[in-house]
Amino acid sequence: MPVAPAVEIALSAAERAQLKKMAHGHRTEHRLRVRAQVVLHAARGRSNAHIARETGLHLDTVRTWRGRFAEHGLAGLADRERSGRPPSYTALQVAEAKALACRLPAETGVPLARWSCPELALELTARGVTGPISASTVRRWLAQDALKPWQHRSWIFITDPDFRAKAQQVLDLYARTWQGVPLGEDEYVISADEKTSIQARCRCHPTLAPGQARAMRINHAYGRGGALAYLAAYDVHRAKVSGRTEPKTGIDPFMNLVAQIMTQEPYARAKRVFWIVDNGSSHRGQKAADRLTAAFPNAAMVHTPVHASWLNQVEIYFSVVQRKVVSPNDFTDLAQVRDRLRAFEDRYNATAQPFQWRFTTSDLDGLLARLDRHSADHQEQSSAALAA
Repeated sequence: MPVAPAVEIALSAAERAQLKKMAHGHRTEHRLRVRAQVVLHAARGRSNAHIARETGLHLDTVRTWRGRFAEHGLAGLADRERSGRPPSYTALQVAEAKALACRLPAETGVPLARWSCPELALELTARGVTGPISASTVRRWLAQDALKPWQHRSWIFITDPDFRAKAQQVLDLYARTWQGVPLGEDEYVISADEKTSIQARCRCHPTLAPGQARAMRINHAYGRGGALAYLAAYDVHRAKVSGRTEPKTGIDPFMNLVAQIMTQEPYARAKRVFWIVDNGSSHRGQKAADRLTAAFPNAAMVHTPVHASWLNQVEIYFSVVQRKVVSPNDFTDLAQVRDRLRAFEDRYNATAQPFQWRFTTSDLDGLLARLDRHSADHQEQSSAALAA
């Protein structure tokens, strides 16, 4: 049979420029680059057989893309839409799976704390929503709406009626202000608290130092060498910390820390020293504030709001201690714990800079507004659940 003549290709200047960009562009997909080369060869009047030899393509492939361009132009070089395999699950089944994931397992009679993808897959099959289904399929469905029912977050509502006023006092002190008046050079801000129950875990086998392609190895088994409390006072603006260890926490251990700080300079002769503390039993309420002032008249206690220890900067220092001193816990006895904590204080004070505290009163107002909205939403959901 006679072979049909090759389709003639005539290019405009714009089409030629675009095809050259496709044919030689480094970021062009390989398939589009090859198709553009076919059309450029055809525009030079070359036969399909010649183009097939030049590009290494099958003759039928060259004929296809030459004909597609002649009929549809540049748009003809794109892939045609394909129907693909029909979906195995309906949109209704996907929606029911997501709805189940958004319910607490206890509400459905399932004795689980939270859903996992394998558990959801089993439950969908048990309910007859789907046939046997894999956990990976369920996970892919949930990912479409960023649903992760196996995760959870906790929160607590504000219970302190004076939350904002107390928090603003703390934030003002961090900004070196008290009751609208800037602090003087002889006024200081101390952030203090206790880190309880630091254990001395005596490992049953020596710790192995890290080596090539090997992490440090800590033996899992250990003997208990006792525990102690670490009390620390952090000077917010001077970035100086002073601490002590005690067998346990309490009023007397905390006052021992206060005496240790307030009998040293520059605090002993300071005009005022503000002590920021949380509402722990060692320094809770007005009695603790009166006790502090009675012992040291130039000291004033400022409490953070209830459930707001995160406003206390010494907690940041304790997190540093946890990461750099306590973990992994490997001590021979409590004496070694005490020595290492004291040595770390010296090391920290040698190079420490004040924390870059960025949470301001405007951030506080925004936080309270968000909490109010969450509280209102929670009450509405609770009311709807009771009504149902």
